[in-house]
Amino acid sequence: MTGNTKSVATGLKPTKENRKKFDIDLAYGKVHEEKIISMLQDKKIEVKTERGMWSKTGNIAIEFESYGKPSGINATESDYWFHNLAIDDEVYCTLVFSTPMLKNIVEKLDDHKVVKGGDNWASKMFLVNLSKLFSTDTLKLFKEKINGKDASN
Repeated sequence: MTGNTKSVATGLKPTKENRKKFDIDLAYGKVHEEKIISMLQDKKIEVKTERGMWSKTGNIAIEFESYGKPSGINATESDYWFHNLAIDDEVYCTLVFSTPMLKNIVEKLDDHKVVKGGDNWASKMFLVNLSKLFSTDTLKLFKEKINGKDASN
């Protein structure tokens, strides 16, 4: 390759302004790549997998109690909660939350149900709607939490 920096798609050379934006975006991307590496190498993770019901109902179940004792989100010592959404035996996607943040969000959601399930129907789970989980109200809770404000006000 010679010093040709033209885009194959457009035939245009990047401007200095676009090059600066690229450099900033590249640096930002590298920071977040390192965060993902840290999640997988240096932290404890909890992995849960939803099977087919989520695709029919739009809800995920987050266990918090089993046989009258804390379990799931209320017992895990994980730093991150990985929630696989599967269709048949294939993972469609994986949602990743810091465990404390997911716990905070679920506790403060105004729209979740508690359902029973698991062995002998002895587990209690929050039934959380995926649309609600990513709604502007929930994103506001997240922003308030990361900015150090009490999200309950």
